[in-house]
Amino acid sequence: MSATTPHVSLIDPRTGQPLPLRSHPGYYPGFHVLSQQAYWDEATRKIILARVHNIPPIRFFTPDEAELLAAVCDRVLPQDDRDHAHKIPILNFIDDRLFSDRLDGYRYDSMPTDQEAYRLGLRAIAEIAQHMFAHPFLELDAIHQELVLKTIHDGDPPAAHFVWQRMSPHRYWLLLASDIFGVYYAHPFAWDEIGFGGPAYPRGYMRLEHGEPEPWEVHEQRYEWSAPEGCPSAEFTHVGGMEEHRGSPGQGGTH
Repeated sequence: MSATTPHVSLIDPRTGQPLPLRSHPGYYPGFHVLSQQAYWDEATRKIILARVHNIPPIRFFTPDEAELLAAVCDRVLPQDDRDHAHKIPILNFIDDRLFSDRLDGYRYDSMPTDQEAYRLGLRAIAEIAQHMFAHPFLELDAIHQELVLKTIHDGDPPAAHFVWQRMSPHRYWLLLASDIFGVYYAHPFAWDEIGFGGPAYPRGYMRLEHGEPEPWEVHEQRYEWSAPEGCPSAEFTHVGGMEEHRGSPGQGGTH
């Protein structure tokens, strides 16, 4: 067990060896949406570049909470194939939203405020880790961290019942996952990964049929990887209760 956030190496299914870290993982190698910033209007360019260059400081979470949430983010949406310089700072943008009290405009009546829900949820994750494995969450390896989070995902957490009397584990998971994925896919590094061409205004798009790339885009290439053996995030269940499968393709955490 490690006292730091564990790194998990994705596996090349052809060789069985760990994949090297990349500045540009995904299906569109060589595509860099920021190379098109000259075609965006000034306001759009300023907003998008801020996501890369103006990383907000941690102001809402305590240092211990921030360290724990960073580890949680790393397992809900792993970035284990990204090099350090291109890792998307999910924690910082969640912290900024909570510190600035930017909300979705609604709240489930069974849920506390987002700020309180995050703090309660982190306490619960810490207690579940101790209950299941008698170690702090940060000292668990990646597989055991995922097992802790899976209990919340499945709506059956085995500890911290005082927290789940205050809020639904399903609603908490929805809040957590929505924030994590929302931050990730708002970032231009993630756009490179999925081949999103960036803002359509003012230039617009020309090739709207048959999935053809624009002249500044690149063709899709297969990006093959497998999860390490035993990771719960390599398991999924089809909607409708069909049987579980292992080793599903795609980038995933505990989903």
